[in-house]
Amino acid sequence: MPVVTMRQLLESGVHFGHQTRRWNPKMKRFIMTERNGIYIIDLQQSLTYINDAYEFIKETVAHGGTILFVGTKKQAQEPIAEQATRVGMPYVTYRWLGGMLTNFQTVSKRLSRLKELEEIDFTDVAGSGRTKKELLVMKR
Repeated sequence: MPVVTMRQLLESGVHFGHQTRRWNPKMKRFIMTERNGIYIIDLQQSLTYINDAYEFIKETVAHGGTILFVGTKKQAQEPIAEQATRVGMPYVTYRWLGGMLTNFQTVSKRLSRLKELEEIDFTDVAGSGRTKKELLVMKR
């Protein structure tokens, strides 16, 4: 049995794509037609890919894997956070930081540095082992 039906996709408006002047040529094979300046997505293909994604996620979770939930649009933020929290998975509902997956080594170093700076007591010059000027520069 499919995860979602064709009727559910149609009612949700999933078949509406971008305006014809704002398209990516790599997506041509997924476009069924063009109507009133908007591309109409082929829902048959969408159903196939949704079912494939569902099976992949099901297998990944069954083997102890982690799924990252991402939904930065206003209408998706709350449901994404609720469902990710419900299943105990990480999620991103606000701004997606560029390189968060492809450049994670640098991102994690910067996060470590941020944690380090948050632990420093900038009011205790004598106990910090740093000069007043160094503390002022770090505080900025």
